[in-house]
Amino acid sequence: MLPDFSMAYLTAASFTAPEAIEVAAEVGYQQVGLRLMSNGPGAIFQELLDAPEVLRETLARMKDTGVQVYDLEIIRIGDNFNPDDYLRLFDAGVQLGAKAVLVAGDDKDAARLAASYARLCEVMRPFGLNADLEFMPWTPVSDANAALAVVRAAGMPANAGILVDGIHFGRSHTSLADIAAIPKSLLHYAQLCDATPGTDFTEAELIHTARIERLLPGEGGIDLTGLFAALPRTLPVSVEVPNAVRMPLVGPKEWARQCLEASRAFIAKLPPP
Repeated sequence: MLPDFSMAYLTAASFTAPEAIEVAAEVGYQQVGLRLMSNGPGAIFQELLDAPEVLRETLARMKDTGVQVYDLEIIRIGDNFNPDDYLRLFDAGVQLGAKAVLVAGDDKDAARLAASYARLCEVMRPFGLNADLEFMPWTPVSDANAALAVVRAAGMPANAGILVDGIHFGRSHTSLADIAAIPKSLLHYAQLCDATPGTDFTEAELIHTARIERLLPGEGGIDLTGLFAALPRTLPVSVEVPNAVRMPLVGPKEWARQCLEASRAFIAKLPPP
């Protein structure tokens, strides 16, 4: 039996939140991820937090289609982090029925990062949201071991999580043994895409590929089979395949469809657990 598939924000970033729900339903996804806050100065995101009419339309389309919101983006923990800055995001998460919020660790001070993450989990707990920390090779939380170290130093909060993304697994110093060492209670969903693997890319190259040049599963060289065989088979799969060249050639809806079809085919061919 296949897991649920979620259309990640970056796969088709041009959609509004209601459009994302509608397209996901038409294409065959069970869930979506929404980016309701900017991931950096001037970066785009989906308007909803200050637009009650957009929230109402999103909820209406969710009710009509059955498509759910799985995760929200994005919280970046820097050196001046204050979790209270994200209360509007958490409120929206409750209304949308979201399960998780994607978290990036940008603070180079390991002790302060762990303390900030612990505080974030504490603030998020009443909202019923998991704080899924994603390791990315150009950040201080550069691999799976670094993510696990942050969670452990934070005291293993009940709503802590580690998000495994195929591209970051393939481009960081993360082994399959490192993935297997992550407690299953910390794994809530995983992101699927492909790319050329390796650890000799520049920071600019890493970011460029991650944001606009990912490949469909099977088109790169990352050991996705080993990775997803090491993860619980019931994890929802967030399909995150932004490609700024190929998507415009077919349009965002068709690209979302192709990404889902390739992802479903890949998961279906995994060896039995």
